[in-house]
Amino acid sequence: MLSEQSAATVRATLPVVGAAIGEITERFYAGLFAAHPELLRDLFNRGNQAAGTQRQALAGSIAAFATYLVDHPDQRPDAMLGRIAHKHASLGVAPEQYAVVHEHLFAAIAEVLGEAVTPEVAAAWDEVYWLMANALIAIEKRLYEESGSRGWREWEVVERVPETADVMTFRLRPVDGGPVRDFRAGQYVSVGVKLPDGARQIRQYSLSGAPGTTVRQISVKAVRGDAAPGGEVSHHLHARVQVGEVLQLSEPYGDLVLDDVTDTPLLLASAGIGVTPMVAMLAQLAETGHSAPVTVVHGDRSPADHALRADHEAYAAKLPDAAAHFWYEEQAPEEGRSGLVDLGGIAVPEGTRAYLCGPLPFMRAVRTQLIGKGVAPADIHYEVFGPDLWLASRG
Repeated sequence: MLSEQSAATVRATLPVVGAAIGEITERFYAGLFAAHPELLRDLFNRGNQAAGTQRQALAGSIAAFATYLVDHPDQRPDAMLGRIAHKHASLGVAPEQYAVVHEHLFAAIAEVLGEAVTPEVAAAWDEVYWLMANALIAIEKRLYEESGSRGWREWEVVERVPETADVMTFRLRPVDGGPVRDFRAGQYVSVGVKLPDGARQIRQYSLSGAPGTTVRQISVKAVRGDAAPGGEVSHHLHARVQVGEVLQLSEPYGDLVLDDVTDTPLLLASAGIGVTPMVAMLAQLAETGHSAPVTVVHGDRSPADHALRADHEAYAAKLPDAAAHFWYEEQAPEEGRSGLVDLGGIAVPEGTRAYLCGPLPFMRAVRTQLIGKGVAPADIHYEVFGPDLWLASRG
């Protein structure tokens, strides 16, 4: 993977680059958007940019990748790369865009580190960048080939279903009436919307309906707080997108899917809107008649905030050996549990494979509890959206 000479240089300069990586990424994005304002308007998440979380994510992914190459010179972090590639593919990222990123990233490195960027240092970090970029380009090429498309398709909203006070389910059909490629339970789509200021913003939403239909179903939580820019897309969907409106959707992507689980005990853990891929997984398990034990775990603020709860319970009830456990921080009913998710009293069968989706602190806590119960770390799988993506990919 990384040449010996470059590995030695990266190892020696990693502390310096790591200490400055926040400033480097800040200047990188400033230069990138000054040269290509259309990227901020039409591709990058303006909410994450305004909050600074996208800069932190880029800094973290670069540092994590470089550290992995130095510590494991004959390997590469495929889990992290795979997650990022699925996200990029859902956005329609093209190979030529990596050269644009390279130009502005290395200009920022030179600007911040100055004379410390010798030709040897520049060459070493250039090698790191293109190892990561070329790996992503190759994975994304395969994903595009498998999906049969790198473009966008227009889908008409045929139904809006209020799930809770701040979660709305949208059901959509393709405007062209053509065939629909099936998806795998747990996958997501990118949704592109045209906002009132003319920007085209994109967000990812898990497919919350059952596979095997021509209808795409997404369940969108309106982000609380200031609607611009943090929750501008979710608020736009809730307030403005009615039946008959048309949205742009990508093909389904995401690698948190059920593979070869016929005889495998499963644990599906979610919190908040993280319930969406888990409901799709339960629908698939119910359809295929999964007979091994399934443990369903969910945490939420209250029963009224538990989106898709009826489906959550109904699909679990269709399975011959399933148990559902719900925790609520407020107003816990008799059938629920009060407080945060706690697996202390939950039996986890030997050989369980776990799938988690929710806020990163929730998943870290559940992962720790599962490991404590003997679940192998390799059998604990995540789904994370937004700039925390790379963090979960390391686990």
